[in-house]
Amino acid sequence: MTPTAAPDGTPDEQPAAGLRVDAERNRDRILAAARRLFATEGLSVSMAAVAREAGVGKATLSRRFATRDELVDAVFADRMDGYAAAVATALADPDPWHGFTGYVYCVCAMQAADRGFADVLTMTFPAAKALEKRRADAYHDFLELIARAKDTGYLREDFTDRDMPILLMANAGVVNAAGDAAPDAWQRLVAHMLRSYATPDAPMPPMPDAPAPTALYRAMVRLTRAVPA
Repeated sequence: MTPTAAPDGTPDEQPAAGLRVDAERNRDRILAAARRLFATEGLSVSMAAVAREAGVGKATLSRRFATRDELVDAVFADRMDGYAAAVATALADPDPWHGFTGYVYCVCAMQAADRGFADVLTMTFPAAKALEKRRADAYHDFLELIARAKDTGYLREDFTDRDMPILLMANAGVVNAAGDAAPDAWQRLVAHMLRSYATPDAPMPPMPDAPAPTALYRAMVRLTRAVPA
């Protein structure tokens, strides 16, 4: 059966194709809006706020992403790929200790660059299957990285894989608290934590400068204003 022509001479499948284009355009707008809001405000942003930022209705948002987990999965797919690639790069380093310290800095820098991703690395999203699979893959590679770093004699034997989530939670707290008032404060935290993981003779990268007193004061003022009255 051949398609009938619409009054303008186009086949009658065109409206359906147009709907698909509109649906894809709305999806792209939602993802772009969610990336912006998550990056600046973290994952506490409501789905309604995402819909407003994207310029779509709540019904349109829920048709594209039925749950927050689905939206998080789509928004952070590329960042989780980068997270997994970071540990693969560390494993490829011929110096396992250098690979380990580089990995820790890299992941913490990824947190600092995106408040939403800072939250993602310290939370679980059971319905976000792709994201959680990438996290699991990275975790197994990290176990191997720990073992190799310990073999160098530079990583303390009592360091465990559970210390990394603790560091990420602490780093997320510093990133969110300092904001743009002291944006490099996380580097000082990570440097101190790496020294606590290292044996006394481990080679360490230079200690970053502490934030200026005025920067820390601005960060503390920012925190005070964020506390509900």
